[in-house]
Amino acid sequence: MRYATKAGLITALWLAGAASAGATDVSEKLTACFGCHGPNGQSQIENLPSIAAQVPAYSLIQLVMFRDKLRISDAMNDPAKDLSDSDIQWLADALAALPPSSPPPDPVDQARFERARSLAQQNHCDVCHRPDFSGQQTVPRLADQREDYLLKSLREYKSGARHAYEPIMLEQVQPVDDPQLVEVSYYLAHIR
Repeated sequence: MRYATKAGLITALWLAGAASAGATDVSEKLTACFGCHGPNGQSQIENLPSIAAQVPAYSLIQLVMFRDKLRISDAMNDPAKDLSDSDIQWLADALAALPPSSPPPDPVDQARFERARSLAQQNHCDVCHRPDFSGQQTVPRLADQREDYLLKSLREYKSGARHAYEPIMLEQVQPVDDPQLVEVSYYLAHIR
């Protein structure tokens, strides 16, 4: 009886240590994300997105797409290749719990901001991404994202260089000209 209790206790302690080691391993992967995506997921590098406060389902889908090479990026495919489904879920939840990036510190050109808000509304950006652009379900948070990254992404959707898991973005950006994409990017980056 004592042996069975002792063996059970040893097994429980070993399992707790293995779970803790697994959490540490995934936590280290999150820290590695910050190497490119900035401290606490707030990007400081041109054309790289901030990943803090992102909608968990969106992050999950993107990580699976990178892992399975459904979305090609040299910087992301290799780090994602060994992520398990549970690693991806943990990372998506951890990113969602981080505070969002701050808007750029430069003063907002209010006239430009209002014109761009109107463009975003005319093109129904606020329907899928929500009126405050915080994202929902599988639709990403755009508020306070890097302006250069937003513009890069919109241009890639328009050209067909970037493929989403749903074709809606390709359809939405087709009638929007490049100067309008510039303005919408400005607006989304400066939402306060």
